[in-house]
Amino acid sequence: MNRWSPCFYFDVLFYLIPRLEDALAKFSRRDSAEVVQPVRTTVALQKHRGFLGMMPCYMENDGVLCTKLVCFYNREEGSTLPPVQATVVLLDPEYGNVKAVMEGEVITCMRTAAVSAISAKLLMRPGTEVLAILGSGQQARSHYTVFTEIFSFKEVRVWSRTREGAERFCRSVAGPVIVCGSAEEAVRGADAIVTVTGSTEPVLCGHWVKPGAHVAAVGACRPDWRELDDALMKEAVVYADSREGATAESGDVILSGVEVFAELGDVLNGTKAAHREKTTVFKSLGMGVEDAVSAKLVFDKWNAYTTSQL
Repeated sequence: MNRWSPCFYFDVLFYLIPRLEDALAKFSRRDSAEVVQPVRTTVALQKHRGFLGMMPCYMENDGVLCTKLVCFYNREEGSTLPPVQATVVLLDPEYGNVKAVMEGEVITCMRTAAVSAISAKLLMRPGTEVLAILGSGQQARSHYTVFTEIFSFKEVRVWSRTREGAERFCRSVAGPVIVCGSAEEAVRGADAIVTVTGSTEPVLCGHWVKPGAHVAAVGACRPDWRELDDALMKEAVVYADSREGATAESGDVILSGVEVFAELGDVLNGTKAAHREKTTVFKSLGMGVEDAVSAKLVFDKWNAYTTSQL
């Protein structure tokens, strides 16, 4: 599925987001009967400047066993090869057989955007008006779709490393977008900022960011890759989907030396505060449990549809 259909929007808003909120809360309770999920294992693909990531998850109480295989790359500018390729495998936990093999691009894009939206729902100040997106790929499009469906922004800005990428993004989305000539121009005065780039060096500087803004940082998923500079990381209250994942994989966290204040699940469980009054950063690494509940939703809907056709 390469086009975001209205039906898929509906599923994200009314089915996927509540399931992800429940999964994040379960993960942060660290109950092995609810979620067993190791930190992502990676294998370097040195010849191709990439990595293979393996993301298993077992939800015993829910009867869900799943793993995702994802290859992600640091592509050279102008490369026509995809930066990410993913496959999701859903298994029967009792028998161990494969129930479904799913192309993972849409699942990855939509669950990632949905979790970023959950972070904004929890941490973004009320009355926000301006959204800035740094990046113009599939993740940028899915974040635009989910954020503009859930929140009422008066203005959306986009910046990309190339003008062509930004203009292609504008043609691919349904609503109005302002193309900015620099990342600084895009984020100055923005209330919410989404970084979904393939950059390995900071593209967002703290002194550009409006005090009290919320940043959802999605790219830079390796210990030596970054999207955010030290000034922003040290100024903000930092949240993550997984504390272990962030401290093992996020260059933004590791290289800045900051501590992760809380997981989103901690906020959902009421054990940590949502500091809406401060500048906040949500560092998204992506988790197997997010893929598991998303794949289960897709499988259940497919199964219900095929049964209705009999």
